[in-house]
This record gives sequence, C-alpha cells and structure tokens, in this order.
Amino acid sequence: MTGKIMKFKVIDLKPDIEFKRDLEKLSGASLSTCMQCGTCSVVCNLSPEEKPFPRKEMVYAGWGMKEKLIGNPDVWLCHQCGDCSTHCPRGVDPADVIAAVRLLTYRQYAVPRFMGKMVSRPSMLPVAILLPVIIITAIIFMAGTLEIPDGPVNYSKFFPHAWLNGSFTLLTLLSYGIASIGLARFWKDISMQYHADPGFKKGFFRSLWKVKNEILTHSRFSKCEQNRSRKISHFLVFYGFILLLLVTIYAIYAAVTGRYPLALTNPFKILGNLSSFMLLAGLGMMLFSRIKGGEELKRSTYPDWQLIVALLFLTISGVIIEAARFLDWSMAYYMYFFHLVCVWFVIIYLPYTKFGHIIYRTVAMTFAFSVGRNQGFSEDQEQHAVQKPILSSH
Repeated sequence: MTGKIMKFKVIDLKPDIEFKRDLEKLSGASLSTCMQCGTCSVVCNLSPEEKPFPRKEMVYAGWGMKEKLIGNPDVWLCHQCGDCSTHCPRGVDPADVIAAVRLLTYRQYAVPRFMGKMVSRPSMLPVAILLPVIIITAIIFMAGTLEIPDGPVNYSKFFPHAWLNGSFTLLTLLSYGIASIGLARFWKDISMQYHADPGFKKGFFRSLWKVKNEILTHSRFSKCEQNRSRKISHFLVFYGFILLLLVTIYAIYAAVTGRYPLALTNPFKILGNLSSFMLLAGLGMMLFSRIKGGEELKRSTYPDWQLIVALLFLTISGVIIEAARFLDWSMAYYMYFFHLVCVWFVIIYLPYTKFGHIIYRTVAMTFAFSVGRNQGFSEDQEQHAVQKPILSSH
C-alpha cells in the first residue's frame, strides 16, 4: 500500500439516494460495482499518506453520503489525471466520480442557485446564451448606438467604450461578489469536516502565499502517470487566459485615457496575440487528446465540452475581430457582437462553470496547507505531518 494509511470509524450513515443517483448519472459510473479494494488510492501519486483519496470518497459516494463529499477539500486536490480509473479492476472510474462531485459542488454553492443549474445543464444552454445577448443588446440600445456605423470599422461607434467597460466591470464584480458568498460557505463546510492541530494551523493569506508556486507551476501534474500531456495543455490555457485578462485590463485603461485602439506594434497588442496563440494551442491539445484517446473522450462530460468550446469561440472570435478591424471587413460588427457574448459567457459565468475549479481548487489547497494536510507543499509541513497525525477520522 506504499505506506498510505486508511482509517475509518463507525459513523452514523445518512444516505442521500437522490444524490447517489445524480453522481451515477453525471459520472456514468456504477457506484455499487466498487468493491473498496483501495487500488485507486494506492496508484495515485498525488494522494497523501494519511487518509488518501479517492477510496474514502468512493465509500461516501457508494453510500450517498452527500455531507461527506460536498465541502470535502480532497475532491479538489485530485487533478483527475485518470490513474485511478486506468487501474480500477471493476471499471468504476473514480476520476469521473470525483468530477461529478465537483459539478454538484458548483450547484450546491452557487449564489443565486439558479445560476449553477443554468450553466451546468445542456437543456439550459439556450437560456445561458440568451441572457448575455439580451443584456448586451439592452446596453447598446441605452447607449443609442443600436445600428451598424458607416465608414471604417470602429467598434467604439457601435458599443461606446464607456458603456462597454463600465457595464462589463460592474456586472463582473457583481457576479463574483455574489459568488463569493458561496465560496465563504464552502470554506466553512471544509473547516467543519477537518480538525486541525491548533499548534500548526496557519492563516489564509499565509497559506495562499505558500501554495502559489504549485498553482503557478502546475508541478503536481508531473506526478500523474497517465495523460502527462495534460500539464502542458492546462499550462497553456491557464497562462493564456491570465495574460488575456491582463491585456483586457490594460485595454480598458487605454480606452479611458484615449489611447485605444492599440497599434499592432503595441507591446500589449503583441502580448494579446501571444496569449491567443497559447489558448488555441492548449485547447487544440485538449481536443486532440479527447478525439484520439477513446477513454478520455468517453469520460468527457457536458461541463468539459462547454468550457473548451466557450474558450475556443472566445479566442477565435477575438482573432477574427482584430483582423476585421485592420482589414475593414463588412461583417466586423456582427463578429464583434458574437465575441462580446463569448467574453461575457466565460467571464461572468466563471464561478458557476467548470472553469470555477480555478477558484475552488485554490481555496481547497490553501485550506489543506493551513491545517497541515500533507500535500507536499513544504518540507516543514510534511515533517510535521509525519510526526503527528493532524486530521481526525471522518
């Protein structure tokens, strides 16, 4: 068992059969098939020695123990590399079960609740798309520019920068501010599930600073045996998106100070084009791995495809509208409107879609370090964990 310790105690079972059914429906796994052999935890190079995942999570899932899975930080420490599913002797696919728990977690902590349901269900996709379409159209109408301008392509004549930047910033801050209520509940719930050694517990910001290197380098992806290329694709998408956000922030500043549009030789314009290339490369690798690898294609769910397609449309449309402005294409404004819908869909819905794992995983990793959860974030933490177990039995 490679030294990994599994401890369980008698607990009062409170099965949630509906929750179990939802897990099976979303993951495609037959939870009753799992025989609790522990292979999944043994082969996982990311699982800690003390109370390794995902075996205990599979126990909870099999019994429909929602309270043990929703608000469980270990669910987010998993990188879903697929090692456990590859070696599962019963073909239960623990990685898919963990992914399903995450999806249900988005719904559980979504504020308002309907947002989580709207963006996670295929049947609600038309509504999720229609909402930003209506909002953007209404803002353009209020700005008095709801028509195609004459002359050379100038997007500010179609959607004035003051209206665009002001409304987008306000709605983004509002969306994330409301979503933070759910994140606060998530932190409270994981705090209730784990009991830290008082002599080790660290503050949130100190812990966040300690785990930043793992977040920035994606180093733990290297420990996965299967699908190691996922580190490269995730790295490209992660940094491509971050760079694109920085360019967007500068573009807003440039618009306010009268320095917009940016020339092709502007360093931020170059950075924006580079970030688009990184996103296209990373997303292309993700698509190729799914098409080429039958197992990964089979395990891909609606939230997986929604994220990849939304980012792909966002990036491609961004490249097209840039070319359309410089080449003065007649369809530029229509593509610009489509691009804005993509931007708002990705950014404003971020806390409620699979992209929200950036936030939830960061919070979970920060909590894990703050309580001394042995995840390899620092040597002093690992030494402390070896000397004295810090987590009570679940």
